[in-house]
Amino acid sequence: MARRYDCNDATDRATGLREAASAVRRGELVVLPTDTVYGIGADAFTSEAVADLLDAKGRGRNMPTPVLIGSPNTLHGLVTDFSEQAWELVDAFWPGALTLVTKHQPSLQWDLGDTRGTVAIRMPLHPVAIELLTEVGPMAVSSANLTGHPSPEDCDAAQEMLGDSVSVYLDGGPTPGIVPSSIVDVTGKVPVLLREGALLADELRKVVPDLEVAN
Repeated sequence: MARRYDCNDATDRATGLREAASAVRRGELVVLPTDTVYGIGADAFTSEAVADLLDAKGRGRNMPTPVLIGSPNTLHGLVTDFSEQAWELVDAFWPGALTLVTKHQPSLQWDLGDTRGTVAIRMPLHPVAIELLTEVGPMAVSSANLTGHPSPEDCDAAQEMLGDSVSVYLDGGPTPGIVPSSIVDVTGKVPVLLREGALLADELRKVVPDLEVAN
């Protein structure tokens, strides 16, 4: 039976975060608010949990799960060949609605799907998300919806779609916006905007002027 906690209540929030952290460590799924939409998350290093996440969404391995982190410092243990431009984007827009596609350390013991040696990674601008990520470490997190359905702006919508496939729901109220994060590929010499979301190309070019836009 799924448990739900009101993160706008201090006592419930503390209990919910503790229960969510325990669930993640057990390899279970949790739903958490972010600065874009609600996400469904699992321990990034527990392959079975990530597989359960994909199953809960009805999503295939051909659509790998992004990773959320609680601090830019976490990048040092996760990524390789991270360019100076990539760090400039992190400094300018994290925490926030910018996802970076980068090469991950080949030694990492995780299975996020068919990633071809890359990972889509972000630090969200939401206190509940950051607190949970700081407690449990990197999490595989995707929008908390069934594939093909709208991304949820509140906990009710997420729970209606995902039900008891999730152990803990952290209800932080409506999300600040429904526009997804912008995605920039930093695996090459020049950053490439793969998806324009909350951050527009013009804003990103103020930091990396040679940013290209994918066709």
